[in-house]
Amino acid sequence: MRRTTALAVAAVVTVGLAAPAAATTGVAISMPGLSGHHAVGTLELHLVDRGPDPWRPADRREVMVTVTYPAHRSDGARAPWMTSGVAAAVEAEAAKPEVLGAPSGSVDWGATRRHARTGAPVLGRWPVVLFSPGFGSARELNAGLNDDLASRGYVVVSMSHTHESLAVEFPGGRVVPPSVDPSDPAQLTTALDARVGDTRFVLDQLARIARGDNPDAEHDPLPRGLGRALDLSRVGVFGHSYGGFTAGEAMVRDRRFDAGINVDGAMAHGAGPGEVVTRGLDRPFMLVGADFVDPVTGARVEHSHRTPEFDPTWARFWPNQRGWKRDLHFDRGTHYGFTDLQFAVPQLGGVVTPEKQREVVGGIDAARSLAAQHDYFAGFFDLHLKGRDTGLFRGGSPQHPDVRFID
Repeated sequence: MRRTTALAVAAVVTVGLAAPAAATTGVAISMPGLSGHHAVGTLELHLVDRGPDPWRPADRREVMVTVTYPAHRSDGARAPWMTSGVAAAVEAEAAKPEVLGAPSGSVDWGATRRHARTGAPVLGRWPVVLFSPGFGSARELNAGLNDDLASRGYVVVSMSHTHESLAVEFPGGRVVPPSVDPSDPAQLTTALDARVGDTRFVLDQLARIARGDNPDAEHDPLPRGLGRALDLSRVGVFGHSYGGFTAGEAMVRDRRFDAGINVDGAMAHGAGPGEVVTRGLDRPFMLVGADFVDPVTGARVEHSHRTPEFDPTWARFWPNQRGWKRDLHFDRGTHYGFTDLQFAVPQLGGVVTPEKQREVVGGIDAARSLAAQHDYFAGFFDLHLKGRDTGLFRGGSPQHPDVRFID
């Protein structure tokens, strides 16, 4: 597998997963505290498109999303990190030696609670940011990052991509496992198109909410004030791995997206490089990369536009990008360090070996990595959606010694 392809689908998981029941004992993982000024509320939406599902043409396309928003106060119960069906799928995946090697039952993936509260009253009016997870991953595995962004004054909408995500649990407990073959170039192209379609469709449904409609398939009540909170004149999009590629392609195909971030994702599918690579964008776009350690030689390669031998898509995109751009690099970070594994894996010292921990989340200090991610991601959207310059993008910051800009 070429390195660019491996990077694009680095979060690929088992196809046709038969998950066991979620663990009820084992290590419980704690969510880090929120760094923003606002309490956070959350809800899930079950959205059904009128068009066919690209993987199941006889069915209509269904998408599950998590909406996280600034709240007046911390009312309501803390939302679960993941539902029981998703927790079971994560447990099965984490048990694999090539992933974490965490024995079944050693981690209680379903016990963790987010700081976001269900039913919390909505506060104010905010820019909207959509998030797309990595190929074969789950939106739940970036809940910590998205909750933190919401605490800094954003409505964050995180999507699952049905039939491709690790597990998508719908109301009533129906769980849809992945069925996409990441080794099939044609399916990779279809997956990218499906993801961009999901992103645009979700934005359409947010517009319905802003008009006072309720697009939830079960018609569950929405928090009072949610429609007024959505400022759809200021919309960002970002994603991890294939989700970062998704963000760029969504911006190419839909001008409603004003700014975007690609977090460590190569920008190619089965048919070759994406349009974002060959055309660039006239709006702000940031690349965020980590280190890749060659498993054979042990050599470290930075993922940046300066390493075309590793990822030619970033190198080709860079001169074609016409809008504001930055290439931000996390030294000693890893691909999975941009997910909730960055805070989860260091809590599994009695379950996951030190060698496996370094392999998964790198040698970067976990707390510093999280603080930098929170500051730079929010700072990017502050600059381009709120017009507020935090100064982070003028040069290196002594507060974040592990992070540097690639010229």
